[in-house]
Amino acid sequence: MKFQSDLFETAITGYGPGWITVRGERIAHSVLLSSSGERVVWPCARFEDLGSQHFEPLALQRPELVLFGSGARLRFPPPAWIRPLIEAGIGVETMDTAAACRTYNILAGEGRRVIAALLLDAGEEAPDRLK
Repeated sequence: MKFQSDLFETAITGYGPGWITVRGERIAHSVLLSSSGERVVWPCARFEDLGSQHFEPLALQRPELVLFGSGARLRFPPPAWIRPLIEAGIGVETMDTAAACRTYNILAGEGRRVIAALLLDAGEEAPDRLK
């Protein structure tokens, strides 16, 4: 799916299974995007690779909200993983990565301090919601 929004430094301009585009540049690895303009490789290839060490550094950036895109399907992180964010008063919303992309663009476009932690697993298939 491709879409356009008011473009800002880290605007997501398209997405699909295992990839996103940021202002036209295709990214095929997990990534952290900040509405402040930062883009950082997130060192985790699959949900099973994640742990608290992947979420702890996000609290230091002091966003209002972290959007966790859990891949092609919705999977919630255990509370221990996101405890540093909760203790810092930072909101955490979990959704599939496609929904996180859309939500990130809306909130970042409004000027909110938001981080999208997007898990991009090219080998993962989206669930068939029609069955």
